[in-house]
Amino acid sequence: MKKWLAALFGILILTPTLALAAEEPTGYLDVLEMEWYAEAVMEMTEQGLMQGTGEGYFNPGAPVSRATVIAVLWRLEEAPEVAGEAENFPDVDAQDPVSSWYASAAAWAKSAGVASGDEKGEFHGGDPVTREQLAVFFYNYAKYKSQPVAEGAMGLFPDAASISDWAWDAVQHAVGLGLLHGNDEGNLVPQGVADRASLAVMLQRLLTPAAG
Repeated sequence: MKKWLAALFGILILTPTLALAAEEPTGYLDVLEMEWYAEAVMEMTEQGLMQGTGEGYFNPGAPVSRATVIAVLWRLEEAPEVAGEAENFPDVDAQDPVSSWYASAAAWAKSAGVASGDEKGEFHGGDPVTREQLAVFFYNYAKYKSQPVAEGAMGLFPDAASISDWAWDAVQHAVGLGLLHGNDEGNLVPQGVADRASLAVMLQRLLTPAAG
């Protein structure tokens, strides 16, 4: 009887410990090892391409901003300096506390043709990025690198017709390269807002094509 009680007591103590171990964060308080994006988040963090949002959080479900995308691609290029940085987007200023953190990345993205402004030439770094817009950034980056353009089988996706005309080639490239996949229903959801977890995964696929 005593042995049975001791064994039961040991299980009661051990079970919560095992549960906590199974949900142990991977360096971020909100990224657990079981998540589909965990490996990508940690790889991109270790490579210095993406960073947390403060206080130990990554915020994987938060929308990706235009500023974040160009900053990531700029870091991927090892943060090059751009001559004539004064020719930046009019709403990006190295002295402005809001846009200063991505000013150098914006100047590079503009000069490299990776990013463009609106009809007024403004960049709008804080705006969220849709999945098709994210594909355009990667497509422009590929052209900047003089990489071959991929052509994905768009007929595989039921919502392919909803892709904007200006983003078609870019989405086709992202699909063909294995960067962009369909969701559980097989849809691309081109106008859906891209989140930080998705950006990390797309970067991982870009850097390790076999994984895509």
